[in-house]
Formats: sequence, C-alpha cells, structure tokens
Amino acid sequence: MRCPQCGSNSAADAMFCSRCGTRLYSPRPEEKREYALVRVMPSWWHFAGASVASGGLVVFGFALEFRHVDWRLGALLIAAGVARLALAGLERHSISWSLTSERLIERTGLFSRRRRELELADIRSVEVDRRFSQRMLGLGSVIVASAASADATIWLKDIADPEGVADMLRKARVKRLA
Repeated sequence: MRCPQCGSNSAADAMFCSRCGTRLYSPRPEEKREYALVRVMPSWWHFAGASVASGGLVVFGFALEFRHVDWRLGALLIAAGVARLALAGLERHSISWSLTSERLIERTGLFSRRRRELELADIRSVEVDRRFSQRMLGLGSVIVASAASADATIWLKDIADPEGVADMLRKARVKRLA
C-alpha cells in the first residue's frame, strides 16, 4: 500500500505508514439505515364539520329536487355538497406525520408541499392534549417540542390513539440516543 502523504510503500495490511505515521487505512463507518415506524394522519372526525355541511347541502338539494321547486338549484346544491366532501378527503390526505428511526417528518399541502423534519435527538418534550370532545371520540393531539429552536413545534392534531403514538415517539427517541 502506498502512503498518500509521503509516497513510501508499506505492507498491504499496514494501518499506518512506517515512514511518516500517516493513517493508511480508514475503516468505513457502520451504515445505519433509517426505517419507518409509523405514518399518522388526522382522523376523519377532524373533518366532521365539513362532512355535516356537505351532507346538509346534499339533503337540501334533494329536498328541492323532490319538491320540484327548481331542479338547477337542487343539482347545484348536491354538486356543492359532493365537492365539499371530496375536498375534505383531499384535505385529510394532504396532512401526514411520519415517524422514522431517526426523525419525525411533517408533510402538509396538496399542490404546494411543505416538509418539516425534527431529529429525534433534538426532541425536548412530548405532550398529549385530549379535550373532552376528543376523549369521547378516542382522539387527541400530540405536541412535540424541539430543543433546537423555540418555534420548532410539531402538532399531531386529532389523531387516533395519541397515547400510543406519544409512547412510540418516546421509545424511538430513547433508542436513538442510546
């Protein structure tokens, strides 16, 4: 093996140059592979208001259709209700949180996407917030605060099993720091 510093020849299995002492062999660091633990999306209950409003529009539209008041207005209300329900579905799929072995990733947006990452080693606190209405439905919010920045807080809003997600986040953080 040839020394990159002084150019002298050394034995093939030598770790250091016998002439100048330069390290000849640098071991490759062990590769750590990041793997996904869980992907979380807001519950459908988060969009209950939109669902009720769209249902009301559809029912009112059908009521106008059956009373033969004005078929165009009824069709318009039905179309608006179906469109609002479809928009709520798209809105639900535009928000997600992924927990990996290395980081927590928040993805928002449908057409213009925003991605925020929080390293597990930088997590300062994990809080679970469950209002009365959320507890009735088995939902809650998980608030993850970063030690790196005061405004780097990720809210996992209206998710199912918030205690389980918070525990999984805490365990992943401890495993990452070990």
